[in-house]
Amino acid sequence: MFLGVDGGGTKTAFCLVTADGDVAAQVQGPSTDYFSVGIDLVGRVLRDGVAEVCAEAGITSGNVRHAFFGLPTYGEASGDVPVLNAAARDALGHDRYACGNDTVCSWAGSLGGEDGINIVSGTGSITYGEHDGRGVRVGGWGELFGDEGSAYWIAVRGLGCFSRMSDGRLPAGPLHTLIREHLDLNDDLDLVDVVLNRWHGNRSKIAALGRLVVTAAGQGDRRCGDILAEAARELAETVDTTRTQLGFRPGQPVPVSYSGGVFKAGPLILDAFRSELDKRYAAYELRDPLFPPDIGAAIYAARSSSAPLSPDALQRLQSASSPS
Repeated sequence: MFLGVDGGGTKTAFCLVTADGDVAAQVQGPSTDYFSVGIDLVGRVLRDGVAEVCAEAGITSGNVRHAFFGLPTYGEASGDVPVLNAAARDALGHDRYACGNDTVCSWAGSLGGEDGINIVSGTGSITYGEHDGRGVRVGGWGELFGDEGSAYWIAVRGLGCFSRMSDGRLPAGPLHTLIREHLDLNDDLDLVDVVLNRWHGNRSKIAALGRLVVTAAGQGDRRCGDILAEAARELAETVDTTRTQLGFRPGQPVPVSYSGGVFKAGPLILDAFRSELDKRYAAYELRDPLFPPDIGAAIYAARSSSAPLSPDALQRLQSASSPS
């Protein structure tokens, strides 16, 4: 039995997968994003989640052959890594595990553990890829000075367009009406009250407004179309940098997959992203994601144990699951 744990900003998903490719149990717990609440949170969430998923499968944690814990911000505060590793060990009760950043889960899920690159564009943006046993991460620097092409990045630029439209510095387009209606603004300046006063600049709530930019672009808002085109360029540049860092040979096919809410917002961004990839490297193979990240974590756990799931097991697993 292999345990996959996909930590995230809103939830933590736990999944047990058998060597034959059956999903034995899946449960969800709270977020393990500890930067604002303290690192002790991680141990509590992991202990409860491991116990619950094992109980759901009718096993003990000692029956887990290997586990992979993908945790948000792992590796971004080097002094915290020993504490996070210890929290995972305490939750599991043995040393047959590995920890890494949660973007590894998205990569392993989207490509089934195959060499290649996955790009995540949700509230933030980041890529992770592997080639010949080497892993590379690019991006994921946070909304203040990074996360280009993410939902937050798109939304902030959309809000900037709204303010300029309201002032008359830009002609009012569909975005102006969409934001007013969505936020029920009596006056355009009430946007300041909503975002800064009521929401206190909440990252997730702001990022959710990125969908309005996509909708406005679909309604012919040229400024929003420009934002999405720039987002696609940023995302493709991140992938291309990852390919270079991984050392793929010139002309060698490079599988690329994707995950995150930006790619689910409609075909505009995915089509633009595909076009931008083609401009940079002709041998990119853009693929739909195969598995959700929690199953990806279990696939990675099996591979880390030197007993990777067989092609038949992966096929069985795929028939029983779908990416989220």
